[in-house]
Order: sequence, then C-alpha cells, then structure tokens
Amino acid sequence: MSDLPATEQTKAALRAEALARRDALPAASRVAAAHAIANRAFPVTVAAGTIVAGFSPMKSEINPVPLMRKLADAGAQLALPAIAGRGRPLIMRAWHFGAPLKAGQWGIREPTPDAPEVAPDILIVPLTCFDRAGHRIGYGAGYYDMTINALRAKKNVVAVGIAYAAQEIERVPATTRDARLDLVLTERETIDFRGA
Repeated sequence: MSDLPATEQTKAALRAEALARRDALPAASRVAAAHAIANRAFPVTVAAGTIVAGFSPMKSEINPVPLMRKLADAGAQLALPAIAGRGRPLIMRAWHFGAPLKAGQWGIREPTPDAPEVAPDILIVPLTCFDRAGHRIGYGAGYYDMTINALRAKKNVVAVGIAYAAQEIERVPATTRDARLDLVLTERETIDFRGA
C-alpha cells in the first residue's frame, strides 16, 4: 500500500499523455475508428436477449454507438450506466435507441431513474489507455473497476474495452483493485486476453 500514491501519480501522468494523443486525433479519424470497430465481427457471441452495456461518450472518447447499434440489431438488450455516487459501482439501466436520457454527473447522458436496473452479460468499457496484459487506466475514480468486480462476483461478464490504437501504452501499473479486461477493440485489431 505504501507505493499506492506513486502508482496513482504514474497513472495520472500516463492518463494525461494518452488523453493528449487521443485529443490530437482528427475528428474524421475518430469517426472512422468507431465504424471500423462496428464493421468487424464482434468477438463474443450475442444471442437474442444478451444484455450489453455501452456508455455515453464524452469529449474525444471513441464513440460506442455504432457498435451498440450493431449489437442491438443482432438481438442484444442494451443498457447504459448511471452514477450511483462516489465510491460505489455504476448502476446499469436498460436502455434502447430512442429512449430518454438525462444529464448525469459531469453532464454524461444516462437513462432516467425509472429505467430498470439490469446485470449485463457484456460490458463495453471506456478507457484512457490500455496495455497488452488487459489492464486499463480510466479517469481515476475507479467506477468501472468497482463495477466489473461487483458484476463478476455475481455472474460471468465479459469486459470489452474500446479505444483508438493510439491509446495503447507499454505497461499499466495495475493494482489489486484494478479489474482486468477480457478484450480490447481498436480500429486496427481485436486483442483477446481471455487465454492469457
């Protein structure tokens, strides 16, 4: 635990560098990347009724909407996260295209409170950077690590990070609290950590 502040400082520096690279990508490249991911075969079987939780992108994040639309067309039931409070896992609420959204914390669009809570089978995860061991750095609050760990304690859930290839780094300084991804999808490739 004594190295935790140093680890957090390292993560903050890696996060800032990765966000700068992400922000520097031209808008057309960002759009093309999101469609490239959606146009490839999805690496997890999505049967009718499979619950897939996406996210509402913010700032220069890769847009998961093309992939979410493809999975919904394949029969998936969609969900989006809602922030339940600092230090608590996200609540995943059922959602479909055309359903209302409200501005949540930091202005992130999330389902309205009357949308039912669901437990996803597949979780599409945002990130600031990732490595080839399946580790990611998010924005620092730990929401997705808590959420993935809480879901995995209840059921088998596949955590799929999506990112631009430019967000890959050599090594994430992971801690025991960090949840490992099963896959990362970029515009260039599908990286599968499940056999590692």
